[in-house]
Amino acid sequence: MSTLANQLVLAEREDVSRGVRLLLGRPLITERADRSTFELIRRRQGPLTKWFDYHCGWQLVVEPRLGYARLLKIRTGPDASRPARRPRSGKAPFDRRRYTLLCVVAAELLPVPVTTVGLLADRVVQACATDEALPRFDTASKSERMALVDVLKVLESFGALLTMDGVTENFVDSAQAKVLYRVDATLLMRLLAAPVGPSRLAVPAEELPRRFTELLPELVRESRYGGADASEVQHNLRLRHSVLRRLFDDPVLHHDELSADELAYLTSPTGRQIVRRAAEQGGFVLEERADGLMAVDPDGIATDSRFPDDSSSARIAALLLLDPLTAAPGGLTPEQLTAEADDLLRRFPQWAKSYQSQDGAQRLAGDAVRVLTDFGLADRTTGRTVARPAACRYRVALAAGSTP
Repeated sequence: MSTLANQLVLAEREDVSRGVRLLLGRPLITERADRSTFELIRRRQGPLTKWFDYHCGWQLVVEPRLGYARLLKIRTGPDASRPARRPRSGKAPFDRRRYTLLCVVAAELLPVPVTTVGLLADRVVQACATDEALPRFDTASKSERMALVDVLKVLESFGALLTMDGVTENFVDSAQAKVLYRVDATLLMRLLAAPVGPSRLAVPAEELPRRFTELLPELVRESRYGGADASEVQHNLRLRHSVLRRLFDDPVLHHDELSADELAYLTSPTGRQIVRRAAEQGGFVLEERADGLMAVDPDGIATDSRFPDDSSSARIAALLLLDPLTAAPGGLTPEQLTAEADDLLRRFPQWAKSYQSQDGAQRLAGDAVRVLTDFGLADRTTGRTVARPAACRYRVALAAGSTP
C-alpha cells in the first residue's frame, strides 16, 4: 500500500473513532450548532452507520441537506439519569407538567411551518381543553407560561424550533409577547428515539397510570430480536447489542448487572473479541477487570456528564464520600452519610453555601448519592448505600514511602 493510501486509511480511522465518541456524547448534531463536527459525521457517514448498526443496533440518520445527524439510541430499560432540563432555574429536571407540554407542543408544531408564540399557546390551550387526559393550560398563569417557555427553549436547543424574530423568554412576563418561529418538522419527528410510538399502543387514557410500568418496555421492544421463539441468530444479535449498548452508553458495566446469557456472551472468546475490536475502533481504552468493564474515552468527548467533576457541590461531595463508602463493605445508612456530609460542611464553611443550612447536610448527602448511583459507583440496597466495585478506582491510596 502506498504512503498516500496509508495516510488516507489512518485519517478515516481517526475520523471514525472521533465520530463514534462525539455521537455517543451528543446523539443530535446540527450543522447550525457545530459545523465542523457535522461535516465530520457527514464525511464518514458510511463507516459510522455500519459501526453503530453492527455493534449496538442503533440507527444513524444523516441529512446533509437538512443539516443534522441523529443517532437513535435505544435502551433496553428506562433510565432516569438524563432528564430534559430547564434552561433556567439552575437547569432543574423537567417535571410532569413540562413533559406533558413538550408532547402537546411538539404535536401542535408539526403541521405549521411558521408560527408565533401567541398562536402556538392558543393551539396548546385548545388541545388541552379537548383532551380529557390533559390538564388545562392557562396562559394567564405565569407558572404555566414559564413551563411553556422551558419547553420552547429545549426545542430551540435541539434545532427543531428556530427563532426568527423576538425573544422567547419575553413570554414569561407577558402573554402578548411577539416571537416568530420557523419549525423544522423533520427534525422534530426525529427527536423521539423509540421503535414503537406511544400512540401505537392504543391504550385508553384512564388505564395509563395503572399500566405505565407494563407499557414502558413495549415502547422499546424491537421485533428483529423475535419473541419467545427467537432463532439463534436473533438471540445472538440481541446479546451483542444489549451488552455493547450498555458498555458504550453507561459509565461502567459490572458483570453482576448482566443476565446469565449476556455474561456468557461477554466472556466468550467471540464476545470478548467483538468488544475489544469495537472499543479500539471507537478510540476507547478498555479497562477489563474481574468484576466488569469500563470504556474510557481519553479525550472525554463520548459523554455529556463526567466524573470526577467539580462543576457542582454535589459532585465534589460525591467524590469525597467515596472514601468512607469504600471503607464500609456493608454500606452506609442515610444517617451515616448525612453525618459525613455534615463533617464536610463544617470543615469547609465557605464551600457549598446553598447547603449551609439546617437540613443542608441531609440534602447534600442525598444529591451526592444520586450522582454516585447515576454513574454506577454506588447502589441503594436495604436502606443502605453500598459502593460498587468501580468506586474503588477513585479511592485515595498512599504511595509507598509517603507519610499519612
